[in-house]
Amino acid sequence: MASCLVTSSPAALAEPAGIEDADWALAWIAKRQTVLPKRLHPPGPSADQVQRLLMAAAAAPDHGCLLPWRFIDVPGHARDALGEVFAQALHERDPAATPEQLAQARDKARRAPLLWLLVVDSGAKEVDVPLHERLISAGCAVQNVLLMATFMGYGSALTSGKALASPMLRQAFGLAATELPVCFVSIGTVAQARAVRERPVLQRLISSWAPDQPPPKANP
Repeated sequence: MASCLVTSSPAALAEPAGIEDADWALAWIAKRQTVLPKRLHPPGPSADQVQRLLMAAAAAPDHGCLLPWRFIDVPGHARDALGEVFAQALHERDPAATPEQLAQARDKARRAPLLWLLVVDSGAKEVDVPLHERLISAGCAVQNVLLMATFMGYGSALTSGKALASPMLRQAFGLAATELPVCFVSIGTVAQARAVRERPVLQRLISSWAPDQPPPKANP
């Protein structure tokens, strides 16, 4: 069954935003930056704000309305259990891991007040929508979440790590055989703000295709 819902009328979507609105949006988008989870403190988003984060995620492109991604919330009372999963995954990879290293692995689960796991369904049965399109959809969804968190005044980060490849983590989260754990999303109040990193020169982001000329080279 299709997962897409119509939430805006065609007439509303056809109304162009003014220059001031576009500049306002761009100014906020430009403020987004990764803040390490250890620098994300309480308070985190309220229940109402979480709903808005999900509404932003739902605006991501979704070929075929398959909804090939989902988030799994890891609430505060489940963080110790996730920490044990991280520690056991480390021990699984490195039986010689020290108690200090295992403690550090556990601590990674106890940082930001909001912690989600992003999961993508590879959907082997739906060949019309290949995995790369599903990952793009998930990437758009999570970027919308990060931007909305920025608009709300929160910091955010995406983290991955070798634990995502652990069968133990898959089992702990009850993932289906076709589901891939992609990354964790952390959101919280920034303990100490830092300058936004330098962005790429715009000319490096785009090239112009000319069919009668040699293909353009990648920008260094």
